Amino acid sequence: MSPRRTIAHEVAAEGIALHAGTQVRMMLAPAKPAAGIIFRRTDLDGAEIPARYDAVAETNLGTMLATKRAKVGVVEHLMAAVAGAQIDDLIVILDGPEPPILDGDALSYLELLDKAGVKEQSAPRTAIKVLKPVEVVHGGARAALVPAGVLSYDFEIVFPSAAVGRQTFSFVFSPEGFRREIAPARTFGNVSELETLKRMDRGHGASLDNTLAIDGDRVINADLMRFPDEFVRHKILDAVGDMALAGAPLVARFEGVRSGHALNNALLRALFADPANYGLIAVP
Repeated sequence: MSPRRTIAHEVAAEGIALHAGTQVRMMLAPAKPAAGIIFRRTDLDGAEIPARYDAVAETNLGTMLATKRAKVGVVEHLMAAVAGAQIDDLIVILDGPEPPILDGDALSYLELLDKAGVKEQSAPRTAIKVLKPVEVVHGGARAALVPAGVLSYDFEIVFPSAAVGRQTFSFVFSPEGFRREIAPARTFGNVSELETLKRMDRGHGASLDNTLAIDGDRVINADLMRFPDEFVRHKILDAVGDMALAGAPLVARFEGVRSGHALNNALLRALFADPANYGLIAVP
């Protein structure tokens, strides 16, 4: 059986928070076997928040985790990188309300994890194998987990802007494939919505350096694009991060049609609502 993995050394990064717009310092530290992923707020007396689906308190413009003592927002990009690096146990230490957005992708976090290195733990890795199809639907959006031999993602998005349009992408998960095909995809948003977001106290840290900006039928900073279908790839990135909140790797096919953070979280809640939907297996 494969051993659980944490990082070998502490590593730090600093940058702006996407929504709060404040400078945040983040340190990634090794964790004990079976600790899982834990966020720790040093600015709130060391309050800890577990990175689990049942700690998700808000899904508007990002996935937010919360306890009675603290909350941490926009965790999906970092969680995607953690899943992509196959890290099971980790402490994320923050002095602010969100991880720094860095480049608006998961690759920047992967590169940070590369610097930290990997340490194998004494406990074995386990995975969550989906045994029965589970589906959630809201309006024209759908998300499902279907039994499969390996983890894969199928996603479709449709946007009115010609800059995006209809995009589909299918991806069989592997650490190498994630790093190459998904992790570099940046977050995106509409320029017309920015002022509204700021009135909602969101988006203060968004910039043309970390966010693909859609203005009508064009991308203002298209020179930053890494893929012609970057938008659907980023939606898969978000889904990888949201599914990482299951607490262990999934063995299933994820199917998403216009799915976002709210539906992704609803899907995990539906999965775990019935023990007949899944089983725990050892990772070879």
